[in-house]
This record gives sequence, C-alpha cells and structure tokens, in this order.
Amino acid sequence: MQLGLDFTLVEELVAGVDEVGRGPLCGDVVTAAVILDPRRPILGLNDSKKLTRARREALFDEICEKALSFCIARAEVEEIDRLNILHATLLAMKRAVEGLHVTPKLALIDGNRCPVLAVPAAPVIKGDGKVPAIAAASILAKVTRDREMSSLEGLYPGYGIGAHKGYPTPVHLEALARLGPTPIHRRSFAPVRMAYERHTSVHHTLL
Repeated sequence: MQLGLDFTLVEELVAGVDEVGRGPLCGDVVTAAVILDPRRPILGLNDSKKLTRARREALFDEICEKALSFCIARAEVEEIDRLNILHATLLAMKRAVEGLHVTPKLALIDGNRCPVLAVPAAPVIKGDGKVPAIAAASILAKVTRDREMSSLEGLYPGYGIGAHKGYPTPVHLEALARLGPTPIHRRSFAPVRMAYERHTSVHHTLL
C-alpha cells in the first residue's frame, strides 16, 4: 500500500509504530504502537532523540493519558540472538500493533520495512520526524527502554549501562572486554561474541 493512498480516510485510526534498541549490545529491543486521538491534541511531539529527557518523560505521561490506544512491546535478548535483530524488531512491532485495544485502519512503520500485519501497513523513512503517531511511539519506546536499562545498572554494575543504555561506547566495550558478557548481552553481536569466546578460553586455560 502506498503512503498517501486514501490517507485522509484513515487519519483518525492511524497507528504509528517505532522501535528503540536495535544498535545496543545488550537488553531487549522495545517497540510501541500508538493511535492518537485527534480530539485530544498533544503539542510538541517529535523524534524522541531530538527531545530532552525531561520533555520525553512529560510527553510519555501525556501520550499514555490522551492516546486513543497504545501498546508497548518487545523482543527479548534470546529472541534477538535466535532470529537476528531485524526479524526480532519486526516481531516486536507486530506484537505492539496486535496489542492495541483499538484496531487501526493503517499502521505507519518507522523505517523501510514493515512486519506482516493483519491491517494495511506502510513504511515511512524517518517517520518519527514526519508522522505525529510515529513520534509518539518513539517516545513511549525510548522512555520505557531507558528506564529499564537504568534499572539494570544495579543488577550488572561496572558496565555503565545506565549511562550508555547498552550502546557500544568505548566505556561499554572496555568493560565488556574486561568483565565479559552478562546474561542480558546479545551474543549474536560481534563484540559480545568475541568477549564471550575470549573469557571462555581464559576460563578453560585456568582449569
């Protein structure tokens, strides 16, 4: 389905879908689907990466209060390693759309790929800066994942997860090499796999 075809007919039941967490070396990939209510406008929606943390947090609460329907979903680390990150992300997006308690007439997906859905869907490249519902979804997904990663800092100290949120920063890569991977690290990602193999070989050598 081409974006723009009959768009005005479905404007009130358009679900925006976005993900956060494809690039990190650890943690789940989190997705959200949002159907905004045209009768309850939300000012200041934008790509979550362009907003301050405080603004995202405030908009998170407003979206949850005013949206016609929303669902936050995920694919877990085990699924990412088993399926690969692309297919795990599409699965998480599918879960988000299927979790809406209102059925959308159209799902607009941020990026260039769409999951297989029971409703019409269209990809929108850089959609989080173009489509308000996708921007809202990006905010819900990012705030949710950021909160989760901050809470994991206490479970897995020494990696700086609360600061870098699992992305491959120099601090994270150094800690990964020094401490080895945790259960929340994605072993299908090359830096994690290498650290795992290195620490496994060292362990066997010591034995």
